[in-house]
Amino acid sequence: MATMNDPLERTPRRDLPGRGETVLCAVSGGLDSMCLLDLLTKWCGGRQGRVIAAHFNHQLRPMADRDEAFVREYCGAREIPFVAGRGDVKALAKREGLSVEEAARNMRYDFLRKTAEDQGAERIYTAHHADDNAETVLLNLVRGTGLRGLTGISRVQSGVIRPLLDVTRAELEEYAAVHHIPHVEDETNADPDAAARNFLRLQVMPLLKQLNPRAVEHINGTARQLWVADYSLEEEARRRTAHVEVREGRTTLSRRELFEATPSVRPRMLLRLFDLLGVGRKDIGAVHIQALLDMVPHTAHGKESRLSLPHGVTARYCREWLILETRPQPLTETQLIPGRPLRWGDYTLTLLDHREGEGLALRERTVYEDWAVTAAPCRGGERLTLPGTNGARTVKRLCLDRHISLAERERLPAIYLGGCLAAVWRLGVDTEFLPEGAPCRFVQIIKETEENHHEK
Repeated sequence: MATMNDPLERTPRRDLPGRGETVLCAVSGGLDSMCLLDLLTKWCGGRQGRVIAAHFNHQLRPMADRDEAFVREYCGAREIPFVAGRGDVKALAKREGLSVEEAARNMRYDFLRKTAEDQGAERIYTAHHADDNAETVLLNLVRGTGLRGLTGISRVQSGVIRPLLDVTRAELEEYAAVHHIPHVEDETNADPDAAARNFLRLQVMPLLKQLNPRAVEHINGTARQLWVADYSLEEEARRRTAHVEVREGRTTLSRRELFEATPSVRPRMLLRLFDLLGVGRKDIGAVHIQALLDMVPHTAHGKESRLSLPHGVTARYCREWLILETRPQPLTETQLIPGRPLRWGDYTLTLLDHREGEGLALRERTVYEDWAVTAAPCRGGERLTLPGTNGARTVKRLCLDRHISLAERERLPAIYLGGCLAAVWRLGVDTEFLPEGAPCRFVQIIKETEENHHEK
């Protein structure tokens, strides 16, 4: 039974193991996880339950094998079931382009979920506590985040439960001392330069506690209030997109429905479209959401526009409808917005005010200077006058001279200025639109290959 010095007293009963339940406890060997293992073992022991200790060896520190041996011996002496795993974190980080920290976290949770499934454990418990949560909120704030990032660590997420989020590190130290719980120290924990979280914990948090000894408590309290606000906004977005048209590879939202929502709900409605499309929100950042909001006009008379997004998603605004699609789209004329990359067929096009990489340089000031720069399919009957030639020739003839097939020609981006053909990629720029000096309008053109597509 719980006692007055039992930290689990603050955990909602629904988040604790039920009678006869088998659960998995993630144990690193540090003070926090050793306390949690002790608490869960006592809790389940009085309820005919079973706790399995799971330790993942990241093989990143000289003392990693020592930590694994310590947890193994501790569990063996107390007849606590123990499962260990290990993996090459650095290799995964290099292979998938992740930070070592992110790769370690991914491998650790993959191990925990697989072990829970193999052992018949219904839930996974980790020892994140109030200080961890406060640090996470501050790190997210400093790095840049939305409202969700300021809510901190989730108490329950995807079968993982963190029952100590209302318990401070100091309280766990007191519990460990009273109950004589041994632990091992990560040798990097005392190095503020080892990780951003270390710097925050060792140098920033002590200063904040000087300002207010209850800093951790207050940060966590604010995070809980923000969680309520975040949840309410998410539910409103869910309600407003409940009847969005969803077909295979396509979701559609009306301009009216988007602008009937408050500004704080609109970005969440757009994120919901990615969920409904089946691609999820990963890699969809604030810049993508703002670009989507910018392409939907506030009035009913906006022009058709197109935007390329992560996961092969194309967004189109057409006749008061915002359409997100994953299926390949026919190439149509699309306006280039300065500084905003556009995925157009096999190419990524970016309109710049300077030369950068490969592309087409256009005269900076012409009679068409205020007209839109657009990309469109290359039409064979149109004409270009290229430098060094005697007059205009058809695009079809120029492509034949360069041994460019019809299929290739139809995929080449043609650049129009004010509706006039100014250039065709692989052919050149019409003499009327050639730049006269260094200042120019430059259409950077990158041919998308399978290799650089995966690198992005």
